[in-house]
Amino acid sequence: MLVDSHCHLDRLKLKDFETDLAGVLENARAQGVGHFLCVSVSLLDYPKMLAAVKDFDDVSVSCGVHPLHQEDADYTYQELIDLAADPSVVAIGETGLDYHYSPETIEIQQTSFRKHVRAAVELNKPLIIHTRDAREDTLQILKEEGADKVGGVLHCFTESLDMALQAVELGFYISISGIVTFKNAAELQETVRQLPLERLLVETDSPWLAPIPHRGKQNQPAYVKDVAKFVADLKGVSLDELAKVTTDNYFKLFSLSKRD
Repeated sequence: MLVDSHCHLDRLKLKDFETDLAGVLENARAQGVGHFLCVSVSLLDYPKMLAAVKDFDDVSVSCGVHPLHQEDADYTYQELIDLAADPSVVAIGETGLDYHYSPETIEIQQTSFRKHVRAAVELNKPLIIHTRDAREDTLQILKEEGADKVGGVLHCFTESLDMALQAVELGFYISISGIVTFKNAAELQETVRQLPLERLLVETDSPWLAPIPHRGKQNQPAYVKDVAKFVADLKGVSLDELAKVTTDNYFKLFSLSKRD
């Protein structure tokens, strides 16, 4: 069994698939994907996200505000706690820092990031981290706010091996998306080769970043199998072993997720 450890099911353009969400998930299950983590990016849209996935027992959810969703910047810590305390929420995030697309909001992003780490520690739930061009600040805030107490994952990882290893030392996992299949991803591919399999997850980040050979299409959870195949080749293991270890990693980290 494979797990799509990071997808945005509520943001899929279902008309492109000529089916409903149930059909998209069934297509993924036919490819051996047995669980999905639907990740929140906005507290404003959070109720809509929950409504979209509530009927699927193999879909878990997180709660948080993406660093680029500044329309949510005025949320309070207590509002985040109240939503994320629900037992159905298995993780806090996605949160983090993105200095690539929004350097002008650094201070707002850092404030939001610290709120999320504190909430994760208070609720004893792992973190889902988005980080881009903010390596030092991301690690510093994780350390200062005690993120090692709960751990988490650096999702859709594209940063350096050194950053990955420092995150692993804090108890974090590294999640690999379809970016690893791209022709210009040599550095990321070498990072994957050097990281321990016991610290890796696989994801789609759908509806974005479809892996080769699906570039140009809307991404979907079924394509996590293509990511897994590519990572298995990089690690020199079978797809079955890659699937087993990354699935075990997922349920170890996100222990509130229901495993069939």
